[in-house]
Amino acid sequence: MTNEQTFSVDTEPLNVTPFPSFILLPTGTIAKGTFMTFDYSTVEQEELKKQPIRETLFASISDDIIESILTSTRPLCLHDIVITVKEQTTITVTLYTKPITYENHNAVYVLCVPTEDLRSLDEEQQHLMDLKNGIHQSFMTVTLDQDGFITQTNQPFLKTSNWTPKRVIGKTFWQLFPKTEASEKEAQDIWKTLKSGKIWQGEVQKLTKDEQVYWVQLTAIPLFGQTTETNHYLLVEHDITKDKTIQFQLEKIAYIDPETGMINLHRLEQVITTMIEEQRHFSFVYLSIDKFYTIKDIHDELAGNSLIIEFTKRMKMYFQDSTMARINENEFVVITPLPEWFTQGFLNYLQQNPIYNGNVAVPLSISGGITRYPEDQSTFSQLMKASLATITSVREAGGDSILSLSKSSHAALNRKSIVETRLLQALDQKNLHVLYQPQLDIKTGKITSVEALVRWEDEIIGVVSPDELIPIAEETGLINNIGSFMLEKACEQAVIWKEAGHGIKVSINSSVREFRDKNMANSILETLGKTGCPANLLQIEITEKFALEAESETGIIKQMRTLENEGISFALDDFGTGYGSFRYIHLLPISSLKIDKTFTSALLKSEKSQQLMNGMVQLGKSMNLTVIAEGVETEQQQELLIDYGCDALQGYYISKPISNDEVTKLF
Repeated sequence: MTNEQTFSVDTEPLNVTPFPSFILLPTGTIAKGTFMTFDYSTVEQEELKKQPIRETLFASISDDIIESILTSTRPLCLHDIVITVKEQTTITVTLYTKPITYENHNAVYVLCVPTEDLRSLDEEQQHLMDLKNGIHQSFMTVTLDQDGFITQTNQPFLKTSNWTPKRVIGKTFWQLFPKTEASEKEAQDIWKTLKSGKIWQGEVQKLTKDEQVYWVQLTAIPLFGQTTETNHYLLVEHDITKDKTIQFQLEKIAYIDPETGMINLHRLEQVITTMIEEQRHFSFVYLSIDKFYTIKDIHDELAGNSLIIEFTKRMKMYFQDSTMARINENEFVVITPLPEWFTQGFLNYLQQNPIYNGNVAVPLSISGGITRYPEDQSTFSQLMKASLATITSVREAGGDSILSLSKSSHAALNRKSIVETRLLQALDQKNLHVLYQPQLDIKTGKITSVEALVRWEDEIIGVVSPDELIPIAEETGLINNIGSFMLEKACEQAVIWKEAGHGIKVSINSSVREFRDKNMANSILETLGKTGCPANLLQIEITEKFALEAESETGIIKQMRTLENEGISFALDDFGTGYGSFRYIHLLPISSLKIDKTFTSALLKSEKSQQLMNGMVQLGKSMNLTVIAEGVETEQQQELLIDYGCDALQGYYISKPISNDEVTKLF
């Protein structure tokens, strides 16, 4: 055998082939091999090597065939060969043989592939061929070499792109994309992904030979050779131009205001989010036409929305190359990199270019708020909130200005936003807690009532005072959640004290917003039932503002009457600070008056203050109401209030707000 016809066994995959293979010496014995798929043990394999192959594996093969295997100087492929394995079992195989050099001697490498496995391989190969044909018939394909040059395309690609093989072969991957910054960046991203050995998928724009843009769904695949390195790349594409055209038309309907051609709020949020991701600096300018509906009523000859159309024309002329959005009928947003002084100059521009109704100029007053990204705020929601807060300030000052908030105002807004977020988590995780401020009953000298007060100390933002917490909770609607939490805690604690022999009434504060929920009374009664709290141990405190609004809402009064009939009492809190109407005291089921602490703190300052306090106490007494003075901080205040006939006192002189355990020690 010549060197060209033989090779070293060291290059043969004896140890990795999935099929039995072995080295056959000219003597007809096996020198080395693997037979695990024939179910031979290691010992049996060693025994197999000691015996002539004519008596073992090749027992069913003719001598002529065996001789040709041992003496052939070229590779052989022998089909339907029956070999004998353990326990005289026979298997039909295809034998692949090749002359080799083994330990400096001639030998033969033999590979046995069972016919069933070979048939499976053929079927798999046919499946792969069918798959390849299916891809080439249904999709556009482009093959690239390692450097990104086009080496092959198929007919669907040529038909869609209008290229010919002669013209497109040899062009680069990048020449298939539009010459725009976005497309060039996308092409670079695709190539970078391919070079890293990963698949890229997505929608991209491509260019035809005539430089017409079309859209494809692209799957870019790195293809590997025998090594672990890629040697070429395959682009599999599906034309989605029609789908994208329909999508753009739908987006235009969904995202574009038909009257002005400006984008709407939903699209604005997407644009801002993208700009933030790209870390682009800009000003978020919110503009509102003041007294818009009054203007429309006065100038009723203005057809339809011609006023808006003329106004937006001036916006587009002044803020050229800026993104503009219509938020609602008379409010707009401009996204611009232009400085604040230029934005404020829009008011002068409107004066110089007025809108006419016939021959009469329509006077326009514009309120605007400027918020910068990232100097002032950092999210779309924060930009909107800050700009609306600015407009509110401008309107309160008379309008017709475009201003920005101070750093301290932005800091306050940011704090408010953080409090809102953390409050949601605190309610979800039940991180609020309750303190109780005792009320001293004058007749008995004992603590007979307590007011439940919500307290919150957050691990991130620290202590949040009630003065900060309650307004934010009311504004966000979370006051209802806080109210439910406080009600349940108060009822549970009242039951604990009752079972310990202390019938202490617990007061909770409520808002008119909670009572506008038609199920409020039922919810309270359900909580009483769930906790086992007697109704007479619960008192609900309302403010004069609550009382004034409830006066005209029969649904609220009805719910209050329902609760009163069940034994729950109501107290009018902060009495004297409201609207000075006493009608609601008659209309609402109020049994107690809590005189505001401002009157108590002024008690020792003048005789007039003392007369005022005495008058309020006597007013309450004359209406058979229990009168409680809040904010008692000194012994002198306490003595005067007792002289005036107060029924109970509350304040730091009696006790600061304390825990339930500390209250228990006072009994």
